[in-house]
Amino acid sequence: MNLTMSAPTHTPVLLEETMEALTVQPGGRYIDCTLGAGGHALAILERSAPGGQLLGIDADPEAIAIARARLAAYKSSILLINDNFVNLKAIGIKYDFLPVHGILFDLGLSSLQLKSSGRGFSFHRDEPLDMRLSPSQEVSAADIVNSSSEAELARLIREFGEERYSHRIAHGIVQERPIKTTLELVRAIEQAVGSRRGRIHPATRTFQALRIAVNHELENLSSALEQATSLLGFGGRLVVISYHSLDDRIVKRFMLKEARKACLRLVYKKVITPSRAEAQLNPRSRSAKLRAAERITKPREVVCG
Repeated sequence: MNLTMSAPTHTPVLLEETMEALTVQPGGRYIDCTLGAGGHALAILERSAPGGQLLGIDADPEAIAIARARLAAYKSSILLINDNFVNLKAIGIKYDFLPVHGILFDLGLSSLQLKSSGRGFSFHRDEPLDMRLSPSQEVSAADIVNSSSEAELARLIREFGEERYSHRIAHGIVQERPIKTTLELVRAIEQAVGSRRGRIHPATRTFQALRIAVNHELENLSSALEQATSLLGFGGRLVVISYHSLDDRIVKRFMLKEARKACLRLVYKKVITPSRAEAQLNPRSRSAKLRAAERITKPREVVCG
């Protein structure tokens, strides 16, 4: 499906809180590492005018196309790169986009990917079991589901999905292979653990686990955070919005580690979450957590990034 023709409405999560955390200023330079449909990027450009510049990165080429159209009014102020943020430092150096005033990571799947990608990120529609953010990636979710051993599937679902029924689900998947579509996978999961249990769909955590595995999300995040510090100018802000405990744990530990090294200062003592009003208007924001840190002057012997 061509997302540029049928993109759903995109509502940026924690928009005002993100702008405040970044302290967006006229003439500033910013990097949006997860460009998506460009909602946060547009707000950054509006508030950094006149003279603001934005480098946007996204692994999904269709997201780049949509963001480019949405940000057309600022085409002289943007540089959009179809790449994975795991290459953040190399991208900044290549395009001489450093030091910067702020770097943003919004780690959730965009509404584009959930509703219109045709790549199987959602269990609500019957789509190919793909889950690759970039078509250049070799391994899809179907490859993992159909070629992994039962023990490996159970480990993956337990570690990346924090799923207590990982062994039952893995056994159910193996019994139903080959599995080629999202609804085939959902049926295998429901047969293993039942169609409903608790507040979330029984397939939620397994889909999360597969997406993380396919896209190496946790490894890439850890690497990109380390690189981000070196691109920030002194006083520059690093802002990260996460949606599940695995990502948030990595972000929290990284920021605390850098604070101990006197590289970063935590901007907020407590994590920032959406207001009740935002959660009601935009249900996908409910699990969002925002953390922010500021690059500070450091002792010369301390290496940051």
